[in-house]
Amino acid sequence: MSLSGVCVTAVESRPAGGGTAHARRAVGQLGTSTGNRPFGARLKAFVALTKPRIIELLLITTVPVMFLAEQGVPDLWLVLATCLGGYLSAGGANALNMYIDRDIDALMDRTSQRPLVTGMVSPREGLVFGLTLAVVSTLWFGLFVNWLSAWLSLGALLFYVVVYTMILKRRTAQNIVWGGIAGCMPVLIGWSAVTNSMSWAAVVLFLVIFFWTPPHYWPLSMKVKEDYARVGVPMLPVVASNRVVARQIVLYSWVMVAVSLLLTPLGYTGWFYTTVALVTGGWWLWEAHALQARAKAGETGVKLKEMRLFHWSITYVSLLFVAVAVDPFLR
Repeated sequence: MSLSGVCVTAVESRPAGGGTAHARRAVGQLGTSTGNRPFGARLKAFVALTKPRIIELLLITTVPVMFLAEQGVPDLWLVLATCLGGYLSAGGANALNMYIDRDIDALMDRTSQRPLVTGMVSPREGLVFGLTLAVVSTLWFGLFVNWLSAWLSLGALLFYVVVYTMILKRRTAQNIVWGGIAGCMPVLIGWSAVTNSMSWAAVVLFLVIFFWTPPHYWPLSMKVKEDYARVGVPMLPVVASNRVVARQIVLYSWVMVAVSLLLTPLGYTGWFYTTVALVTGGWWLWEAHALQARAKAGETGVKLKEMRLFHWSITYVSLLFVAVAVDPFLR
């Protein structure tokens, strides 16, 4: 997804033309005067800065944890307050990410229609918008949820913007591994919102998302590695072969599934969660090993079918966390 993490992603729309040419053409058409930027289009552009599709997935890892922490239905106002605070925090982090990355976004097909690239939102506006959301979200959490959740949210936002975007992303192939810590924070925030404390259950689910993030994102990176290579971002598929990437995906997948099964022996979940974790985890491992087999066979392009695992990864995390929410009612 702080609720301002990167660990959960969504495929963004790809423009018809190439990234660089499309971006320059779009900027030339829009210009910089507000008269050339209709209010409705600008409003949509500011919403786009928050990456709402990604935030939907981030919330999936927050609300179910609140049910687990409550061992039932949490206070609905608290759920709404936590979700709104999370949206604002994630939106601020995403807007600041786009502000920092606007130079490379203009050169990548996948991101060349982002508002700061097309000129629908100016860099100054994007920076002010992101900083404002960061401040407002922190105050919102502190005043309407609790201050532990507020500091966790702010910490994750800063981790995503500073550690991931500014330091790791353009320097190391381990960027998504350690940068993904920010996207694990919604789990801790969901738990702290209910209990104003931490627990081993929250830590286990944090680790599930930590080990989920690389095998979730690397298949997408395999598909668009030319984009990353063009701008010098060393995502693992850019600097390593498909065989190496697939082997890493399998390794992280096994650890992720193993960690997901720790909740039951620790006494936090029962048979329902365990069943869902085993079935969905088993299917994940099947897909991960299938991708590895295709990579070993030298398959490339559409035959590699790397996006099968990417799409399943979103389904997996959704089903697993729904099970987290439902399990307390079946024990």
